Amino acid sequence: MNLWAVLCLTLLVVELQNGSCQQVKRRKDIGENRIRPGGKRVKVWPTLKDGRGRGHSLLTQVLDKGRFLRLGQSTILTPGTNMELRCKGSKIGWSYPTYLDTFNNSRLSIKQSDKYSQLILTSPSAADTGAYSCWVIVCDGTECEKDHDRAYVSYIYFKDKDNLFVPSTMHFEIVYLRPDQPAVVPCRVTEPQAKTSLHREVPPVEITANMTQMAYDPTKGFILQNPRPEHQGVFYCKAETMDTPQISTKYQLLYVEVPSGPPFVSLEASPDSVRGGDNVNVTCTVLGEPDVDVSFTWTYPGQGSRPVHIQTSWRLVNRGMGYTTRVTQSILTVEDMETIDFGEYMCKAKSQHGETIVATTIISK
Repeated sequence: MNLWAVLCLTLLVVELQNGSCQQVKRRKDIGENRIRPGGKRVKVWPTLKDGRGRGHSLLTQVLDKGRFLRLGQSTILTPGTNMELRCKGSKIGWSYPTYLDTFNNSRLSIKQSDKYSQLILTSPSAADTGAYSCWVIVCDGTECEKDHDRAYVSYIYFKDKDNLFVPSTMHFEIVYLRPDQPAVVPCRVTEPQAKTSLHREVPPVEITANMTQMAYDPTKGFILQNPRPEHQGVFYCKAETMDTPQISTKYQLLYVEVPSGPPFVSLEASPDSVRGGDNVNVTCTVLGEPDVDVSFTWTYPGQGSRPVHIQTSWRLVNRGMGYTTRVTQSILTVEDMETIDFGEYMCKAKSQHGETIVATTIISK
């Protein structure tokens, strides 16, 4: 009887050992290969710690000796050394600092090959600091669009100890403050670790960033979350590293009175009642946002038959409590009035927010 008990216990131990070995083997197989429904084994690549899979970015920088560096959200490079970026795909779109397009800069070139697109910037400087991005373009016949799921961007700093601020083409910039949206004082830096502060010129005082009312982003500048009339004035930024502090371009902050919308237009003839042979001015006036351009189109009785003179101009004016408004005018002048010139004069003012049409009638005395 004791012999049978020992034999049973021995068999039980052997079975338990075989089961645990098979379980270990199954655990080892998990994660290495998986079997598709057709029976074909495929390799499963592990997920990176940040949650992105293999090949998460198509935007790379070409280094020497054929090496490549995958770019992150921000990159620091040295001015003067040519930069070559590549983006994988047979049809790629690019974006880069807008001033490179504004001045049709010959230092920038883009080439497309069968498998990738290449962006080359020769002799980059601090002024080239900004966001560089690429994306895959997908086409359906003749219609093409940006694939937002395969778009990649890196903000590239060209670190320059002699230019802590990204150089501006203007020595004095205007920043418009609107009550319904944040405003940005665009003093961007080339060294993201530089200590940056905002200062009012008169009276001289430093404006402290507190993250709720004002914050600093090295890729944008100082952001005023809720602009108010008291924020108006002349300002500048100061940046400090281990070297001598540097001062930015000056900024004139102006508070805007007129809200966004179609142009607010008035039309007036002077005089409104004339005789043949008189001269008359018809003035079309728009009150609007300081940085919104307005275009004018005229319709008048002698159009195509009689010569007229049209002059357009604009200016900024302060209207009570420090509010700033842009006054844009188009003046149509008719000299030596004739019978054909009497009738309705119509002005159409158009901006990015819409258009407005107004009319007035000139009659003969």
